[in-house]
Amino acid sequence: MEQALTQKKKISAYDVAVYIILGILAIITFYPFYNVLIISFARFDVISKSNLYWLPLSFDFSAYKLIFGDGKFWNAFGVSMLVTVVGVAFSMVISVAGAYALSKKGMPGRNLLLTLILITMFFNGGLIPFYLIVKNLGLVNNILVMIVPAGINTLYLIIMKNYFNTIPEGLEESAKLDGANDITILLRIIIPISAPFMATFALFYAVERWNEWWHALIFISDSAKAPLQIYLREVLITSNSSLNSMAMTLAEQKATTKVYTPSLQMATIIVSCIPIMLVYPFLQKHFAKGILVGSIKE
Repeated sequence: MEQALTQKKKISAYDVAVYIILGILAIITFYPFYNVLIISFARFDVISKSNLYWLPLSFDFSAYKLIFGDGKFWNAFGVSMLVTVVGVAFSMVISVAGAYALSKKGMPGRNLLLTLILITMFFNGGLIPFYLIVKNLGLVNNILVMIVPAGINTLYLIIMKNYFNTIPEGLEESAKLDGANDITILLRIIIPISAPFMATFALFYAVERWNEWWHALIFISDSAKAPLQIYLREVLITSNSSLNSMAMTLAEQKATTKVYTPSLQMATIIVSCIPIMLVYPFLQKHFAKGILVGSIKE
């Protein structure tokens, strides 16, 4: 036992330096979120002129009460949930189907399609042609504009295709001998054995749909159809006087209390991040494996 302990690798000065550097980088990465969190609990009467804090100044939940008491917040939250759920399902269906088809070397026009798909990663027609296409499709001021145009991420499609290329062809050949067609093979063989890999990209799409704001900003004019990120944007860019007015209006419905404006802004950011943060821990273990496997070339 003593001999085994003496044979353990000693921590060198290099290792210590690496740990210190990584620790500092971790603190730098984590601090902005920590700062946002403690400001969201700040009381109006204890805040200072600085917006950088190391220790919580107070634990006041007034900002959160105002947010959760705002009907616009819940409407925007519902829109974002709808866009995320439907958008992920739509994106995964067309991405998996497209990637599986493109992984077949005997597919007619496969190389041409791959070339055209890759071109979209580097070139686009610009905002005005894009707007005209969306308008002609009748998607202006339609919730579907946050789902359909961004249905496929080209990078994800290519990684999925490369992953499907790594699956042994013998699995499909044996299934075809039993009378299965391509759709049956995809649904009953390929997808089940690729569940961790699929979960990774489902989360990637979920993050994109949850953070959707660009298409909503351009095409959505009805506030009832605006997602949570647009609500957050309005809270963050609204002038202090207008935001204070909103806070006081909401506060009067509950109790006549002052609310610190940055506290309301930071609380909105925290609330917007929570849903995705709750999902990440359950799927994080699949990230490295899924990306590395999908990155293997043909």
